[in-house]
Amino acid sequence: MASISTISTSNFFCNNHYTAKFSSSSSVLQPRLRISAANAAVSTSSNSTSRRTSSERANLEVGSSSSAMEQLDIERGVCFPFRKYTPETVRNKVLESRGQILSLVGRGVEIVWNLGLYWSTLMYDCLVGRDEEVVPYRARQLRNLLCDLGPSFIKAGQVLANRPDIIREDYMNELCILQDDVPPFPNQVAFAIIEEELGQPLEAIFSKISSQTIAAASLGQVYRATLRDSGEDVAIKVQRPRIEPIIYRDLFLFRTLASFLNGISLQKLGCNAELIVDEFGEKLLEELDYTLEARNLEDFLENFKNDPTVKIPRVYKKLSGSRVLVMEWIDGIRCTDPQAIKEAGIDVNGFLTVGVSAALRQLLEFGLFHGDPHPGNIFAMRDGRIAYVDFGNVAVLSQQNKQILIDAVVHAVNEDYVEMANDFTRLGFLASGTDVAPIIPALEAIWQNSSGKGLSDFNFRSVTGKFNQLVYQYPIRIPERFSLVIRSLLTQEGICFTLKPDFKFLEVAYPYVAKRLLTDPNPALRERLIQVLFKDGVFQWKRLENLIVLAKENVAKMSSNPALKVKHTKSSRDLQVERKLDLTDTIKDGARLFLIDEGIRRQLLLALTEDSKLHIQELVDVYRLVEGDIDIPSVALEVARDLPAVARDVILSWSASVLSDR
Repeated sequence: MASISTISTSNFFCNNHYTAKFSSSSSVLQPRLRISAANAAVSTSSNSTSRRTSSERANLEVGSSSSAMEQLDIERGVCFPFRKYTPETVRNKVLESRGQILSLVGRGVEIVWNLGLYWSTLMYDCLVGRDEEVVPYRARQLRNLLCDLGPSFIKAGQVLANRPDIIREDYMNELCILQDDVPPFPNQVAFAIIEEELGQPLEAIFSKISSQTIAAASLGQVYRATLRDSGEDVAIKVQRPRIEPIIYRDLFLFRTLASFLNGISLQKLGCNAELIVDEFGEKLLEELDYTLEARNLEDFLENFKNDPTVKIPRVYKKLSGSRVLVMEWIDGIRCTDPQAIKEAGIDVNGFLTVGVSAALRQLLEFGLFHGDPHPGNIFAMRDGRIAYVDFGNVAVLSQQNKQILIDAVVHAVNEDYVEMANDFTRLGFLASGTDVAPIIPALEAIWQNSSGKGLSDFNFRSVTGKFNQLVYQYPIRIPERFSLVIRSLLTQEGICFTLKPDFKFLEVAYPYVAKRLLTDPNPALRERLIQVLFKDGVFQWKRLENLIVLAKENVAKMSSNPALKVKHTKSSRDLQVERKLDLTDTIKDGARLFLIDEGIRRQLLLALTEDSKLHIQELVDVYRLVEGDIDIPSVALEVARDLPAVARDVILSWSASVLSDR
């Protein structure tokens, strides 16, 4: 019979790093669909009795739990036809037996007693006038209290650390160091769970498994093992036993307590406190679902399949279950160890460029991004690639949300603060109908103070600090998905500073955004490019030159990454890394717009003749910037191929204008 060897961690894992925050799974395998709200209405047309229009849903009573979930779907523009979390599901889970009800009552007393004692100390501090001077002590006290109350409260504290709309900044800073490290549960229990889930003895699947956990957290822990059949090293995530009933019980109590705070929440945040709990509950139960994490891994693999600079571990679905997840072992260097990265000969600047570009692609291109990219979840591979692990906490941005984010960038570049404030409403930060006039001067002050220093001194943490003050003063709610965006950007900027203290995040981010604006064929981005190039009806020649320079810089940095020099199994022509800036489609679309759109044609002609002079020199300067990247015969051939379609569009445009004149 095959035998399995259990060996010491120190010998088995020399010079390897894999510490991450781990989650556990649910016992129910549910299909997950991510579709737009509009498509959801179509896909569920057969269920006419349960279908509602957006306006009908918006008019439902806010206090209704089903209404709260529908409100979240409408706001996010993403619908989950099969959701693990609903208030009704949680209620049914915790009230299904007398024993669970007794457990619920006991836990409720424990929570109310501990939080009540803490609240009474805050009230006493206010009465005696020492509330400000004891803030550091009370913040530490809150952090310790959340740790003592268990995994649900640890997760809640980590969420609050990114919610300036709910708690003060000094408390947020303390909760930022809230650790999810807890003592591991016994190996015998973990190994029994693995065997139960996989239906086989350990020795039948693994030839070796570590005698100690690589990392342990409040929801689960991880081991390293070697597959018997292939000899491949894998990571095994195992959920903590009996964790799911505890989470359901606490979520029920959270929502019950939140119902008493709805009045305050509506006044301060413009939304129900129960809605905030629902957002939190959805994400927490997603982390409990290993089958969902397996699908997240597959989605990330698909998104980055042609990107040779990013490594996503593959998942072994046949060896995974509802409480166990087996995935490829990542042999990389933790991003908190700059010395080890340098000793490995990794180009730090190239690695940081790859990391920032990968993060922005997740956010602005895929709309599916890693929600917890802390240093233990990101690794530097020895060939210059960046590797991600732990996909239990991911967030989805709808196409509409992505476009509004790009709109916000354009409005910031154009210093259009009125539209920036309106973007807040469109993204769900402000309730519909909120007067944005008081917020506009504050936004202007924050942006001008930050951007006025230039890229060399701009960083997200300073901007976020000022934004936190704004959020605390006005009825602004940070939607859960955007709190993850902020957390993700801040965490990755912090990693960059650890590896290179003088790193400038925007010096890498701007070139990526510039390349997207100039080369992405998405019509919405073409429209945003036009908005960037025209300010108050005047063409911005210098801005166009800057965009081209920045875009070429991004291409140069990405193409010089050492990871591209490594031979991969895929053909190089399948890889999505340009060696030069390709503006063929942009020029072709620009020519089409010039011929078809009378407004654009007039603006471009005015740009060439404004201030009573021909701007030939500016045109020559732009051409010199791109002449090395443009294959004139190829562009001419593309334009010629497109001439019939362009001619048709010109005729249709002319016909429409003639008919409208009549």
